[in-house]
This record gives sequence, C-alpha cells and structure tokens, in this order.
Amino acid sequence: MGARPLLNRRLAGMGTTIFAEMSALATATGSINLGQGFPDTDGPEEIREAAVRALREGRGNQYPPGPGIPELRQAIAEHQQRFYGLTYDPGTEVLVTAGATEAIAAALLALLEPGDEVIALEPFYDSYAACIAMAGATRVPLTLRAPSFRPDLDELRALINPRTRLLLINTPHNPTGTVLTPEELAAVAELAVEHDLLVVTDEVYEHLVFSGGHHPIAALPGMRERTVSISSAGKTFSFTGWKVGWVSASPALVSAVRTAKQYLTYVSAGPFQYAVAEALRLPDSYFEGFRADMLRKRDLLSDGLAAAGFAVFEPHGTYFITTDITPLGEKDGMEFCRSLPERCGVVAIPNAVFYDNAEAGQSLVRFTFCKRDDVLAEAVARLRQL
Repeated sequence: MGARPLLNRRLAGMGTTIFAEMSALATATGSINLGQGFPDTDGPEEIREAAVRALREGRGNQYPPGPGIPELRQAIAEHQQRFYGLTYDPGTEVLVTAGATEAIAAALLALLEPGDEVIALEPFYDSYAACIAMAGATRVPLTLRAPSFRPDLDELRALINPRTRLLLINTPHNPTGTVLTPEELAAVAELAVEHDLLVVTDEVYEHLVFSGGHHPIAALPGMRERTVSISSAGKTFSFTGWKVGWVSASPALVSAVRTAKQYLTYVSAGPFQYAVAEALRLPDSYFEGFRADMLRKRDLLSDGLAAAGFAVFEPHGTYFITTDITPLGEKDGMEFCRSLPERCGVVAIPNAVFYDNAEAGQSLVRFTFCKRDDVLAEAVARLRQL
C-alpha cells in the first residue's frame, strides 16, 4: 500500500474522539462520567411509549421517506412557529436527519468547496472541524476567551475576506455555555448580509437557556434565505440515543443539504420520528420544567466545583460548566483530565481539544450536569479531595 497514510490527510490528527477516550477511562476506573453530555435518566415516559407504540404498529420499521415522515416535519414547522414565530413549509423547508451531527455534516458537505473558509466560534464542537476538513474547506476560529466568552465582533469583521463562504454559529454554545445576545446576533446578521455569507447555526440547546430566552438568527432581517437552522430532539427530550435531528431552511438550502444527506445515512430512526413528533407538541409546562430542573442541577454542580477550588464560569445555557484549574495549582487540562479518574474517580473533558488556539483553552476543563442529583452530589464530594 506504499508510504501514503491510510487515513485521508484531511482527517489527520482526528483519531479517536476525546469523548470516546474519556468515557472508556470512566468505565475502566469505575468513575463518575461528567465528561460526555448524555443524561443518566430517560426523558418523558409518554414519549418513550410513543416509540414503543410506533414499533408495535409497524410505523417506521421500514425505510421512512427521505426527508423524514410528514408527521415529524409538520411538528418541527409547528415548533418553529410556536416558539419563535418562524414559518416554514414542512414539505419543502424541513429535513429530518440522523441527529444534529448529520445535519451539520450534510450542510457543510453540501455548501462548501475546497478553498472556502468557514468562520466558527472557538472553542468548537469537534465534529465541526472534521466536517469542514472533509469538505476541503478551511476553518477560521473566532476565539471566545475567558472569563466572558463573548465574541469580538470587530475581530469577526476583520476575519471576513473574499474566501469566506460561511459562518458557523453555535448558540447556546457548547462548551462555554455562552448564549449570544440579540445585539450580538444582529451584528453577525448584518455582516452576513453585507458580505453575502451563508450561516449554519447549531441550536440543539435552544430549550436550555437559563435567562433571556433563545433567539434564532434566522428571524432577523435578510437571514431566512441564507440560514440553515439545525436542532435535535436528543438534548431537549433526553433521548440522545435516538439520533433525530432536523434542518429548517429555505427550499433551495434544504434541497442542497438533502442532496448530501441522502448519501450519508439516506434515512434513520423510523419509529423514533413518530415519537419525536409527539414530543415537540408537549405543553409549555414540559419545556419550562425541563429548563428549571437543569438550572437547579447547574447550580448544584457549580457550587460544588467552586467549593472544590475550581474557578467556575457560570453558563447561561447548555448543560455544561467550563472551569479553570489554575486555582488548584494545575496548568494542563489534558493532563489533569487524564489523571482525574485515578485521583478522585471523576471524568471531565479538557477544553483544549475544542481549540485551534490551544493556549486559550489549556487550563480549562468542562463538566456536564445532566445527571441525577445523587450522582452530582457524589461527584462533588469526590472532587473536594483535590
């Protein structure tokens, strides 16, 4: 096979993800896993039963329609109207995907070509970097820096050049918990319109904003026709294994994304699509209760981390807390996270893996609080050993 590496050079350095490494470490050491963002309890019982009912009734056991079942596309359109006043045609402007991960991959593969540049908020979720690389494009980080983790809009303007094709926005932002303000989003939108840029926005934590609410950039002037809005059921309904996501966009953008998507999974999650259609129509009390429960868990873990000696950056959204380990006399987040399971039986994620500018995240470590109260309390007790 010669001297050429087996792995496509575009994916060099993107071997096993940090999530797989840390989850394996949690299993091997019997540690509490506060690294990977999946709940340790299932979502609403009536939604789980809706999936069982669909399975038993033979709905979705064979290939569902390529764009997603009509019932789910209708429910997604209703959800966008109900919460944000955005009107989408379920027939031509909604596409169901294998989670938000596939939606991001399909959007970037469809809309980018070699030589294009993508400006993304850094730290960025690891799949962003991989998908941009697979498309042959170049990622350009707009670094969110501690302690505020706010975007520097002057820096954003300076980064835009004739090669810039797309802005990749994640709000609420993983891992920092930053939620872009209406003013920040308006400034981003103005730049997108001025420079005729596409925008792909990852909004999977849309129902986990702890103050002020979520504001989709697609609702701003000039943005609907240039924005691919992405979300999913996993984070909102605590069924992350079902992998049901979606794209909302103009017919031309949905058509482009669907062209790439059909050669990735083709279709997925047939019976679960019926259940998610019901989930999206749950009453407001569900969404309000879910947010309040996660806010309480955030405060429980945040207070515990502070008591253990971490510098804690309180998140305004998502279910992650970013901390600084410098007050503990530590400097290297990667080294710290690899030793933490042996030291006190807890697993976390080093933020440095989400950065191109590694020094900006070197001492930062992310914990998730989407776990049972007793698990969080035990984790806090163990971390106090530090």
